[in-house]
Amino acid sequence: MLARSAKRFAGETPIGRKRRARKMAKVLTETHPDAHCELDFKTPLQLAVATILSAQCTDRKVNEVTPTVFAKYVAAADYAAADRSEMEAILRPTGFFRAKTDSLIKLGQALLDRHQGELPGRLDQLVALPGIGRKTANVILGNAFDVPGITVDTHFRRLVNRFGWVKEEDPVKIEFLVADLIEKRDWTMLSHRIIFHGRRVCHARKPACGACTLATMCPSYGTGPTEAAPAAKLLKGPRARELAVQAGVDPDLVPAAAIVTPDVP
Repeated sequence: MLARSAKRFAGETPIGRKRRARKMAKVLTETHPDAHCELDFKTPLQLAVATILSAQCTDRKVNEVTPTVFAKYVAAADYAAADRSEMEAILRPTGFFRAKTDSLIKLGQALLDRHQGELPGRLDQLVALPGIGRKTANVILGNAFDVPGITVDTHFRRLVNRFGWVKEEDPVKIEFLVADLIEKRDWTMLSHRIIFHGRRVCHARKPACGACTLATMCPSYGTGPTEAAPAAKLLKGPRARELAVQAGVDPDLVPAAAIVTPDVP
């Protein structure tokens, strides 16, 4: 099945790929109307902090820790002057807490030194700050400043390769290649929808191919089970049964245990 699916798209032209990518993006809009940034925040600085903490950690765990962080450290000056041992104790549940503490303290100091304590809203300025790479910068720009950005995390990288949009592993190259396929106004929400799809349907080890709304457009169809029953059991998230219906699968095939928010990085 997988070989047959791949063969269907083997001779696809660049314009054909762009048309298919935009059609898939439209279907993802319908499939995941609830897609959003799953990190809790109220200010750009809070989002920057939460995104730094999300490295090798689930969004759920970050959201459990950040209320304490945000209550104790409100402004850049608070991070810059933070007691290292106290911050490390707070951040310990997120993993790599020493490195993350170092990043947040240095971020606060850099914001005071370079930007009067305010988080800048430009990509070049963001990536020059401690702890903020291109992926984090795009998260911040798209969700805190309403500046379109493509967030290439592990889910995004995996899916756009499976979709046949790119054949590339380098995140920056992927970002530019996908940017050429999808209209700029859709970049931020596309990132959320693909990440949602990766967490809920197109899993790394065994995607739910037989319960996927993108099945007919995906050259990787057949990577996971194509039969309805085993595929439906792989769906995850609070809308798992709705996802099954959208894919034309009996929602009763989705086990009750699947209807939870995926707890994956």
